[in-house]
Amino acid sequence: MSKLILVRHGETTWNIEMRYQGQTDISLTANGIEQAGKVAQRLADEKIAAVYSSDLSRAFVTAAQIAAVHGLDVLTRRDLREISFGEWEGMTYDSLDLDGGGTGNRLFSHPAEIEIPGGETFFEVQQRMMEALRELAQRHEGQTVVIVSHGAAIRTVLCDVLGMDLNRLWAIRQSNTAVNILEVLPQKVLVSLVNDVHHLR
Repeated sequence: MSKLILVRHGETTWNIEMRYQGQTDISLTANGIEQAGKVAQRLADEKIAAVYSSDLSRAFVTAAQIAAVHGLDVLTRRDLREISFGEWEGMTYDSLDLDGGGTGNRLFSHPAEIEIPGGETFFEVQQRMMEALRELAQRHEGQTVVIVSHGAAIRTVLCDVLGMDLNRLWAIRQSNTAVNILEVLPQKVLVSLVNDVHHLR
């Protein structure tokens, strides 16, 4: 069995401002750095073989604190990035509704059906995330690895493993530095933890 610990990155200014970050490289806030330290301590007792991260700095800095506790380096992968929000990156959540067509509402009610100008679909994100996780689970058979990624990207993984339609994507909460655990068995994947943030309390 492989144990995959999926962690969302710490807080950024665009999280606070409720802006679409996507693949724009936004840094952690001071609070986000503190959150990263807390999740690192929460995972200190895990026997971790490797730490992987999206190559975006908000994920990498979070991962670096986790890796440091275990004396490991962070291995970055572009395929662990957040969804590309294309032309919407930097826009606030509310501003999408200013087009009069209810685009923002459709993004949250029917995300699987939305087409983001210059960006990715959630299905494309799910495909690359699941391919990466299958590869890492096989590479680290019998081991525990940490994978630091992003809110929407992790949600697509949970939808796949739980057999949920991608239109239910936003029904899964993913707070900053949330811990999610997947247990990869030969014939199935078990979700043993979702959105654990008790380390922040």
